[in-house]
Amino acid sequence: MEYITVREAAEKWKISERLAQKYCAQGRIEGVRKFGVSWGIPADAEKPGDPRRERKAPSVRDTRRRPACGKGLMPLLNTPFEPGRCMDSILKIEEGPQRAIACSEYHYFSGQPEKAAEEAELYLTHPEADIRLSACLIYAYANLSIGQIQLARHALMEVKAMSSADGDTAPETRAASAFIASAASVLLHLPLPEGMVPEEEILPLLPPGVRSFALYVRAHFLYLQKEYEKSVGVAEAALAMGARDYPIPAIYLHLAAVMDYMSLRQPEQAQRHLLAAWELARPDDLIEGFGEHHGLLGGMLEAVIKPSWPEDFKRIIAITYRFSAGWRKVHNPDTGHDVADNLTTTEFAAAMLAARGWTNQEIGQHMNISPHTVKRYISTALQKLDISHRQELKKYMLK
Repeated sequence: MEYITVREAAEKWKISERLAQKYCAQGRIEGVRKFGVSWGIPADAEKPGDPRRERKAPSVRDTRRRPACGKGLMPLLNTPFEPGRCMDSILKIEEGPQRAIACSEYHYFSGQPEKAAEEAELYLTHPEADIRLSACLIYAYANLSIGQIQLARHALMEVKAMSSADGDTAPETRAASAFIASAASVLLHLPLPEGMVPEEEILPLLPPGVRSFALYVRAHFLYLQKEYEKSVGVAEAALAMGARDYPIPAIYLHLAAVMDYMSLRQPEQAQRHLLAAWELARPDDLIEGFGEHHGLLGGMLEAVIKPSWPEDFKRIIAITYRFSAGWRKVHNPDTGHDVADNLTTTEFAAAMLAARGWTNQEIGQHMNISPHTVKRYISTALQKLDISHRQELKKYMLK
């Protein structure tokens, strides 16, 4: 029999060597052998638990035994807790896969992608769909932030495969898969997968915290369509109807409202929502979302967070650089939209506002800098992008 190494198997299956080693140690690869301190894997061995493999439709008996999907989907995102009590809430979850996923969520949303990826990786092939879907979404976005683009793409492909699979037609499973697939696409500003389950069928089947985050995804989608009034209406309605009890979805809904109000040139309303998001996030250090959304917030972080919380601002900007580098490596080639990747965050914020028609005076007043400094930032941005006029900035800015 022909054998391959763990490294070769990991490359073949597009997983990490660590996970391949774990599969060997657990005996999950048929025919695997130990040669001294190394594993030999049959060259024709299949990746364990690959959800893209052909599935037979479950029998009625199998369906009754299957845990209900959705109840364990993104457990931390679906948990109401008082700001500052996030870890306490995680420890109240029964020890097992759901608590492990909740820990991975916490590490992701607190800007610790390496830990998040390491924890989520162990559940990418878990038999329960809600655990597997959660792990794939976390693993994809965490790997964007640590520059492992191929691993991120692989996880996104797994999500797409699960959302289009015909083997399991349970409504809750279809809703959970559709939610994860839409979140993965919309937040990367990519087209929605074909054949998506209609939104009106998805939302009632999702648990309340996940439903709140799904409404954020909807608001973000409307924002990308430039329907800012509808988008902010979705965000504010969701918050008014109970989403504020779930801190993580509420943070993202507030940030969506900031995006909309800045697009509508209502910075006072935008500031109100940014501070509401910050009040929820800061006690538990849930700062990832601020870094992810920096380019869409129209300089609001520079205007509000930087003066009062300068050290937190530095950490947020570090997240922005790390996340946006990975985001562009997926978004730009997949869409053909060359979002600028060589501007500083301040240059990008000023250029984003200039592209939307703000004057240097207005930008300076908003970002607490002089009009002369604004002019310098925009001139530098034009030089870096090799363009001559402010009107051309739109081609290189986020929508």
